[in-house]
Amino acid sequence: MPSATALRAAGREHIVSARLGNGMQIIVWPDGNIPNVALYNWVRVGSRNECAGLTGLAHFFEHMMFNGTATHAPGEFDLIMESHGGSSNAFTTDDVTVYQSWFPSRALAAVLELEADRIAHLTFDPEVIERERAVVYSERSLRVDDSNSGFLAERVQAAAFVAHPYRFPTIGRPADIKSWRLDDLQNFFRTYYAPNNQTFVLVGDVAPEQVLGLAHRILEPIARQEPPEPVIVREPEQLAERRLTVRRKGQSPLVQYAFKAPMASDPRAPAVNLLMAALVDGAASRLHSLLVEQRKLAVEVGGDWHEGFDPSLFWLYATLPEGGDIKLFQGALDAELARVVESGIAESELRRAKNLIAASFWKQRATIDGKAHLLGEYQLFHGDWRCMFDAPAHYEAVTPSAVHEVARAILDPRRRTVGVLRPRSPPGQ
Repeated sequence: MPSATALRAAGREHIVSARLGNGMQIIVWPDGNIPNVALYNWVRVGSRNECAGLTGLAHFFEHMMFNGTATHAPGEFDLIMESHGGSSNAFTTDDVTVYQSWFPSRALAAVLELEADRIAHLTFDPEVIERERAVVYSERSLRVDDSNSGFLAERVQAAAFVAHPYRFPTIGRPADIKSWRLDDLQNFFRTYYAPNNQTFVLVGDVAPEQVLGLAHRILEPIARQEPPEPVIVREPEQLAERRLTVRRKGQSPLVQYAFKAPMASDPRAPAVNLLMAALVDGAASRLHSLLVEQRKLAVEVGGDWHEGFDPSLFWLYATLPEGGDIKLFQGALDAELARVVESGIAESELRRAKNLIAASFWKQRATIDGKAHLLGEYQLFHGDWRCMFDAPAHYEAVTPSAVHEVARAILDPRRRTVGVLRPRSPPGQ
């Protein structure tokens, strides 16, 4: 077993965290291995902050933030980034919207100016809004309406939650996307894109005093707003399995299980991730080995734990071969999950899971992009970026009995929602 010293991720002593006068948090990790910078702006807004009739707004602003300000026309953000040798992207989840930029360190001031401009002076041009509304609607069609797995997952998630806004799809409901009004957009942006609702993480060839000096000059003048209303809805305990079946054009049957699971900050989080890794990560994982390799009941099995601000879902999903027997597959899957609940996992399975997670962590930790992602993730979802440096030791300390405990807590058939997609032949066949 590695020593405690070997498991302590180095670098925390070089990190500086500060809060500007307007409430924006700045975290800086100097790393001079290459003359570049990774900047992640973590905005605390996702579909969790939406309501019926106004779903999809968080994702919509992921698009709008690249579409013009009072001083820059639509498309200029990317052109200016590229002129400095940089690039950018963004993603939206149930909990956060994250804007990513990668650029040479000499462009730091220019990039911060761009960020400040779109936070403080985003335009709401009706023509641009309608164009992006159409883009988002088209994206929804591609990712959900024209995707059997996306279509089923959206319905499973909606059925799994009866009260919490996690039931809303991040990409938005079709009718909602069509009906957003200008004042809906402006109110949403003003509320959630306040500087006091954002955390900037910068990793790379920069000095903390340099970043903070520029941040005080460029970002701090943006006016803070009243904090957003907290999400206080709590999902009632699920006491019985929920099931849904859909029939759609397709070739392969799909099966998805969504078990109620803890929030990201739960102290059992390492054990939950290790359980998931033991079940579905890699060809030697328990479910892949049994259901794909040995019994050939599925062509693919996978899983994902949504590590969110609130208790969420532990997903297991499978694609069956064309003509596959859904009942036979579910019987085999249920029996294997029952064995895990009864007996836990073997020490060898736990060791393998720990090795996989450690390898992934250190691979991510080796790049400035990975560092920026990890710092923001631990700051927002675990309450303190410093937790990242203790993560390897916490994972290594997890025992088989701890994994067995979370398996009993999570893999309870009464606390799951089961979705099945049965292919139907197109008309005339």
